[in-house]
Amino acid sequence: MGISYLGRYQIGLGIGPNLRLCEYLQGTSMEGPIPSTISQLKNLLELIISDLSGPTAPFPNLEYMENLIRLVMRNCSITGEIPEYIGHIENLKLLDLSFNRLTGKIPDTFEDKGSDRTKLDNMFLTNNSLTGEVPSWIILDKENHIDLSYNNFTRPHLDSCNYPVNLVSSYATSARNMIPWCLQKYLPCSFGKPEYYSLYINCGGEEVPFERETNEKDDDKESSKFFIATSDKWAYSSTGVFLGRQDNHLVAKTTSSLNSKNEEIYQTTRLAPISLKYYGLCLRKGHYKVRLYFAEIMFFSNHTFGKLGKRLFDISIQGTVVRNDFNIMEEAGAAGKGIYEDFDATVDGSTLEIHLYWSGKGNNSVPNKGVYGPLISAIAVTPKFNPNPRLSVGGIIGIVISSCVVLALILLLLRMTDYLGGKDIEDKDATNNFDPANKIGEGGFGPVYKGN
Repeated sequence: MGISYLGRYQIGLGIGPNLRLCEYLQGTSMEGPIPSTISQLKNLLELIISDLSGPTAPFPNLEYMENLIRLVMRNCSITGEIPEYIGHIENLKLLDLSFNRLTGKIPDTFEDKGSDRTKLDNMFLTNNSLTGEVPSWIILDKENHIDLSYNNFTRPHLDSCNYPVNLVSSYATSARNMIPWCLQKYLPCSFGKPEYYSLYINCGGEEVPFERETNEKDDDKESSKFFIATSDKWAYSSTGVFLGRQDNHLVAKTTSSLNSKNEEIYQTTRLAPISLKYYGLCLRKGHYKVRLYFAEIMFFSNHTFGKLGKRLFDISIQGTVVRNDFNIMEEAGAAGKGIYEDFDATVDGSTLEIHLYWSGKGNNSVPNKGVYGPLISAIAVTPKFNPNPRLSVGGIIGIVISSCVVLALILLLLRMTDYLGGKDIEDKDATNNFDPANKIGEGGFGPVYKGN
């Protein structure tokens, strides 16, 4: 579990080189950078560090840690390129370097030459600044969990959003003209002018009616991927795998009766091991109310051991953190009780982003291993503007008066140009209906009359 230790991260002094586990140094509130003395721990099987504050630092020297099975250095302000020797660690199965500031390309040493896929079962490099080409042996890898979202790749030219690898928003702005909308920064509207102004999602469950609206179903169970709803109104991106669990199902359901109004929307939930982002797509510009529904259905208030579970995660709207260390049970007062939180949001482009992020705090083994990370039951997004404005009485009167003035001007113009025959009537009146007594001669165009 994450423990709130403060101070700089110190490894080396007083720790023998035969240490084999350095696990779950997550959510500790320690400061980085990771010290160079970490290279002394040559026999480590697992190195799991996350969410260090402090200055940026280059990739630590891990070259002699040849026995690593899991390597997690998430959100540790690491800069520079990923060392190629990481791909030579023979037993490495999980690599999580997400939410850092890494640059350069993905090392070729990560490729399993014999099977044209990555060597790693799980590889999470999301939210960095990696560049160059996404290798074909990664794009087509259907067997492993890989997340390359939110980077700055420029190649190859891709024409679809449907890949086994999570590539959402993974390309640089300079490449936007050669890739579909889902790979571009800020996820622009896929069909031109935005037209939606509301959104209702039943996270982790089937379609259900709710408060005169219908919450769309969201029951996809795959992990570490980008999923687009059939309505094209929303999507989500999920990152990570649960450590200590054989399955990685990202939806949960309870059949128990919950102590909540509208309990049907609280009986299902979507989970994520690290990061979960929901996107409202093709929304009109304007101000919105975002209502997020939560119920803790993985812990139980009536069980001595189960009630010890503690889930903490951060909530961000449009890139701004609105809740730190959000604890559903604490806010609701109990497990199995539904609550909702309201937030304001502004859409300047066409996409609304709701981000839930686990910073390593809380439990990860109570009541069972792998029960941690963000959780959400439902989402409702409604406009704080009138999406279908009607004309006022004054506006209607103004339109009628303007139309009458325009019509009068048109008729006057037609009369002056003789399209209405007004000039013939004036000529007959002036010559007494062309009386021969008023004829004064012949001209090039016929008789000439004297007018009165």
